[in-house]
Amino acid sequence: MPNLLLELRSEEIPARMQRKAAGDLKKLVTDALVEAGLSYEGAREYWTPRRLALDIHGLTARSADVREERKGPRTDANEKAIEGFLRGAGLSSVSEAQVVSDPKKGDFYVAVISKPGRATEEIVSDIMPGIIRDFPWPKSMRWGKASSKPGALRWVRPLQSIVCTFGPEHEETTVIPFEIDGITASNITYGHRFHAPEAITVRRFDDYAANLEKAKVILDAERRKDIILHDARDIAFANGLELVEDEGLLEEVSGLVELPQVLMGSFEEDYLSIPSEIIRLTIKTNQKCFVTRASGSETLSNKFILVSNIQASDGGKEIVHGNGKVVRARLSDALHFWKRDQGNLPDLDTLTASAAKFGLDINKPLDQRMAKLDALNVTFHAKLGTQGARVARIRTLAKELADITGADAALIDRAAVLAKADLRTEAVGEFPELQGLMGRKYAVLQGENASVAAAIEDHYKPQGPSDRVPEDRVAITIALADKLDTLIGFWAIDEKPTGSKDPFALRRAALGVVRILLERRIRLPLLATTGDGDLLSFFHDRLKVYLRDQGARHDLIDAVLTPDADDLLMVARRVEALTAFITSEDGKNLLAGTKRATQLLAAEEKKGTVIADGVSQALLKLDAEKELFTAISSASKDASDAVAGEDFRSAMEALSKLRGPVDRFFEEVLVNDEDAAIRANRLALLRLIREATGTVADFSKISG
Repeated sequence: MPNLLLELRSEEIPARMQRKAAGDLKKLVTDALVEAGLSYEGAREYWTPRRLALDIHGLTARSADVREERKGPRTDANEKAIEGFLRGAGLSSVSEAQVVSDPKKGDFYVAVISKPGRATEEIVSDIMPGIIRDFPWPKSMRWGKASSKPGALRWVRPLQSIVCTFGPEHEETTVIPFEIDGITASNITYGHRFHAPEAITVRRFDDYAANLEKAKVILDAERRKDIILHDARDIAFANGLELVEDEGLLEEVSGLVELPQVLMGSFEEDYLSIPSEIIRLTIKTNQKCFVTRASGSETLSNKFILVSNIQASDGGKEIVHGNGKVVRARLSDALHFWKRDQGNLPDLDTLTASAAKFGLDINKPLDQRMAKLDALNVTFHAKLGTQGARVARIRTLAKELADITGADAALIDRAAVLAKADLRTEAVGEFPELQGLMGRKYAVLQGENASVAAAIEDHYKPQGPSDRVPEDRVAITIALADKLDTLIGFWAIDEKPTGSKDPFALRRAALGVVRILLERRIRLPLLATTGDGDLLSFFHDRLKVYLRDQGARHDLIDAVLTPDADDLLMVARRVEALTAFITSEDGKNLLAGTKRATQLLAAEEKKGTVIADGVSQALLKLDAEKELFTAISSASKDASDAVAGEDFRSAMEALSKLRGPVDRFFEEVLVNDEDAAIRANRLALLRLIREATGTVADFSKISG
């Protein structure tokens, strides 16, 4: 079957956009082909800085003929109805329609619409201009003389050429020469911008990829990444070092080169006095280079690894020299920031009021930065006030949480007032992603307690499902206060997440609270703490996501999670115990019996059948119902006592003793007895089953 090759070649595409753009091209083209009636065996997308490519193999050469029968109105319908039918079916008169008789409905019109299949070349030629013109780039531009005209083509960078060939695997291919804004698709592409800029004639994907490789272009991005990673590891090892790997940087760098050339540069060892995190970010952000370290060490070396797009005749000496100059300049700036942040601010006399407000020591650099943050009235959010006001709220909330977390009150207070201080440091101003981490380093330098320093960094954590959760009690307390203040505040001003939009990362904050409570086993009454039932429901949603990710069944979560459950740790423990019980043999059988009891009871309740207020032992006539009543009385008490003692496994064990009596009851007892009093009494007995199991979970919500 034929294959389709497509390439869109342009000026350099930003690295961060390439992978998604290639995926978008694949989806847009394949969806359009299928919509047009074609099928294909497989498709794969490729990308480099200067091209998006698509290889579709096993594509049908023609779409199938289509015959459709469209039913119309009765033959005696009004003229407007008949005219609308003819217009929709593309017929000019009723003589072109068929009349079909129905014994019940009478005669009605039917239009038989036949659409002959179309050649794939014609379909591709029709769909591609629209796909290119409407391509979903995050940002796009116009260029050249045509850019001033209405409807001019927009693309992420100037589009230069298009390849579009189609044909069988072992025969000649044809060009599908569609045109857009003066660019006509052909079988001509071009190699590496510097090493092989000449035109290359291609037929199908295999020779396209091979010819590009000869022309110094490695088409496969994953292969470019692999080359960069292994060459970087090798060059580091050869110098007695190891590469500090960075998947995000690797992805970006592979999108900057078509012919990766890995080289090593260096900078003066004096710069190693700067914290490693600053060095790494400086070199990564400004020069897209990797850093190295001594094998097994956390301390960086003064060697960095860069990736060039050129095979230099001098072995890369000039490239390394040029990159080294820029790296040194940036590190010089970073060293300046690092030293200035440890010194006094020039306007200390203006900070005394703010220092007094937060009990800050104006002689300490980090305290000065917090005072400055407050004195400048830096806005946190227009409706939620300043950063200083937020720190005051966190301080108050953290004090309340101290009784629950068991953290030292004085350390909590100190950590709360310094937690945001590094937002006014020059290092964080240059690299916002270092907030918290730099605060910890500056706190250590000025002699703060280790728990306070840890809390300054860790109160932002966890920042995602894979991020670590704080361990120190002080850090846990400040992290909870920070996240709860954020959620309470944005709920108060009605800035809640909607659909996929969550600009203030409130889902992440709520999931962070859930993870801290569950993974650090903290009992926190969220409703009393937040005072908002709607926010509690939001926590429930995040709890469900977390527990499902941990492997819990959604029906078991629903069975124990009530709208007013605000102790999430207890909910998780109930789910854990219920999961273990319901997968046991006793649990499965009791579930079946309980479901039968609750369903029968619900049906009678719906019908309005009389149910006794309580069970009368005098009306228990059969041994099976007497045994069940005794078992329920015992199990219900034991389960309730166990739940009160938060021993959910024992509660499940108590309920498991109901299995035999419930099974025997349904085998030997007719609930709907002819005697109304006995029937009402037996229904009351079923209600006791529902109430007894309800002490641990709503069994009606459990599937199976």
